[in-house]
Amino acid sequence: MMHAFTMKTILQVKLQPSSEQKTTLLATIERFNAACNYISAIAFEQKCFSKFTLHKIAYYDVKEKFNLSAQVVVRAIGKAIDSYKLNKKVQHYFCKHGAMVYDQRIMSFKGVNKVSLWTLEGRQLIPMVYGEYQKARWHQRKGQADLVYKDNKLYLLISVETEKQQPIEPDGFLGVDLGISEIASTSDGDSFSGKQIDICRERFQTLRTNLQKCGSKSAKRHLKKIRNKEANFRRHTNHCIAKKIVKKAKRSRCAIVLEDLKGIRKRMKARKSNKSRMHGWSFYQLRSFIEYKAELAGIPVHTINPAYTSQRCSKCGYTHKSNRKKQAEFVCQSCGFADNADHNASKNIALLGVINHRIVGAEITKELTFNCAIA
Repeated sequence: MMHAFTMKTILQVKLQPSSEQKTTLLATIERFNAACNYISAIAFEQKCFSKFTLHKIAYYDVKEKFNLSAQVVVRAIGKAIDSYKLNKKVQHYFCKHGAMVYDQRIMSFKGVNKVSLWTLEGRQLIPMVYGEYQKARWHQRKGQADLVYKDNKLYLLISVETEKQQPIEPDGFLGVDLGISEIASTSDGDSFSGKQIDICRERFQTLRTNLQKCGSKSAKRHLKKIRNKEANFRRHTNHCIAKKIVKKAKRSRCAIVLEDLKGIRKRMKARKSNKSRMHGWSFYQLRSFIEYKAELAGIPVHTINPAYTSQRCSKCGYTHKSNRKKQAEFVCQSCGFADNADHNASKNIALLGVINHRIVGAEITKELTFNCAIA
């Protein structure tokens, strides 16, 4: 019997407040972040990074000074202290319109298209809109959300618990190569890029270069707009690629093998003409999408050191930089094997996944045998 596991994911919902409601919500966000900065200063000065201890020190002071409700003060203390989990050496500051944290005590959903939010002017009933993806997962929400202000619009980022399948024992390994000529290539022969993506990337790059040369206020506003459009284009494309790769791995019961992306741009010594293509794509975002979608589907994901995978022949193993005739062409100088360079690299990545899996499995077996012998 398969047991259900869960993982936390986020649903983005767009709010549609009136102009008066928007003004009130922005004022509330600003007051909340001002309180977070005040709390952060106290925490850093007293070197107190415990929510429980800081609550006793700052709660009444913050509540009176900023005129916030009890639960909003609790959420502000939580946000300030959570930021210190990774770095306690410097004082942390929060931007004016940083995310405001809501929970079920200061937020409630009214039907399927309205949400009641605490504000400085009391509770406000705000209309909201969302798509089919959010609608299908609406029942999984857990009562906590972040109110965010982005591109002059307000959104709720709602926490949901999504069921994930139990990890499978793979029957094989699907290697995925991330590169320039193709964004992603798999060891079974598929590639994910296409001319349309290159056309869009080049169009954004040309437009950005022309606007930067202009330098006017209008050009700067336009730059901000295309930056957001380009980010949305990248995110949507990476989501689609990740979804297809995970679906392919699930169908064939394969583990996914990815490259370790540390220093990928330094390792990829692209020609000048390819630099904008290399730096203009979010490889780390694509990898993170693949990893979380694979986790939901119960597909194991392994990472390997990608050194020489683009120079090694996947047929005979001969490794030399002369094997790469062109950016997209691989011809082995030893056995004469020819293939698309990205496809060849993905097969090498899959092979390394197999080897690493066997090594790890052998080490685990050896350790279990040793422990049983001691027992």
